[in-house]
Amino acid sequence: MSKDAMSPQSDRFDIVVSGGSYAGLALALALAQGLDGISIAVVDPKPRGGGDPLLDDPRAFALSASSQRLLETIGIWPAIAETAQAVSAIDITDSSLDAGVRPTLLTYTNEIDDGSAASFIVPGGPLLMALDAAARATPAIHFVTGSVTGYEAGEHEARIKLADGHTLTALLVVAAEGRRSTLREAAGIKLVGWGYDQTGIVVTVEHERDHGGRAVQHFLPSGPFAILPLPGSRACITWSETKSEASRILALDDAAFIAEVDKRFGGHLGPLQLAGPRASWPLSMHLARAYVAPRLALIGDTAHGVHPIAGQGLNLGLRDVAALAQVIAEAMRVGLDPGNAESLRQYQRWRRFDSTLSTLAFDGLNRLFSNDWTLVRAARDMGLGLVDRLPLVKRMLVSEAAGLTGDLPRLLRGEAL
Repeated sequence: MSKDAMSPQSDRFDIVVSGGSYAGLALALALAQGLDGISIAVVDPKPRGGGDPLLDDPRAFALSASSQRLLETIGIWPAIAETAQAVSAIDITDSSLDAGVRPTLLTYTNEIDDGSAASFIVPGGPLLMALDAAARATPAIHFVTGSVTGYEAGEHEARIKLADGHTLTALLVVAAEGRRSTLREAAGIKLVGWGYDQTGIVVTVEHERDHGGRAVQHFLPSGPFAILPLPGSRACITWSETKSEASRILALDDAAFIAEVDKRFGGHLGPLQLAGPRASWPLSMHLARAYVAPRLALIGDTAHGVHPIAGQGLNLGLRDVAALAQVIAEAMRVGLDPGNAESLRQYQRWRRFDSTLSTLAFDGLNRLFSNDWTLVRAARDMGLGLVDRLPLVKRMLVSEAAGLTGDLPRLLRGEAL
């Protein structure tokens, strides 16, 4: 059977992963490397091809130290290390757009106890290409190009229906389909969530002076404006703007657009120029009411979608990957079915509280900082200033952002599955 085309009308696997993006591919790789003899299908509607990785996904992610350890463990980090930038420090400001001076209210060194970086800025395109290439080189992983139209769960297996008439059978189905999930809807899992009057804008820029690995988060009344350092004199801008203003800005020519970026950037790194395409998307948050159904598990954005204010969306997805991979491995090593109900409940208990707490925290931060109310601004600036004078609190914040607190799955500790 070809890895990229299904010839029979029905095919059987241990695990079927619907969604060939970051979380789905990372899970497939972790399971294939950790369990001998496992068979995995990755179903994705879009065949992957060549091209400029920056055009495939112009975003950059703030990857936590624990996520970096997971990627190192599954063999991906060496392929992307040269494109990643360790974050040396983080500066936070809070001011109006037309403020002549943006004082830094909170700054901290971004290191964990062993002196290594607590986070890395990683371009999305190269990361996705590395995951895809590694998965396609893994014999246990079979790729199926097609659209999932539904699933049926029985006592001993689940059947996945594809738009072209093919049927896949598996002991466990994993939905890693992003925010809009056919499998989640087919399972009857409802969402709690809402949209924001904000649009996310992302673009890579070049600047004159060295950033020194410092990341900057400007809190502006319309939303956060993050400057994420990349190798060389480049930075990825991740920017939340009101919908109406975003429409105006995105319609500008390159010169006028970079002038808008520069107005928010702060000018501390010298003149700017565009170094990649613009991209935008509407901002919203959601939480699935359940992360599992009979013979089905949700991971990544299918389970939770967060505001990008803290850049933690991919990290939350990789935490799902690590937890689900460990639950599956422990079940299969003692001869249990990977889709058994108790293992799925264990996964849900492990992940749902953490991701719910994180999602609501990011929502609260966005509401707190995306306004220009005088009293609220004074209170939050006082709070940031207080934290800046408390080294122990700052170390706790760094450790939390590094993903090194709580009950960590083995992959997030850098240990083999």
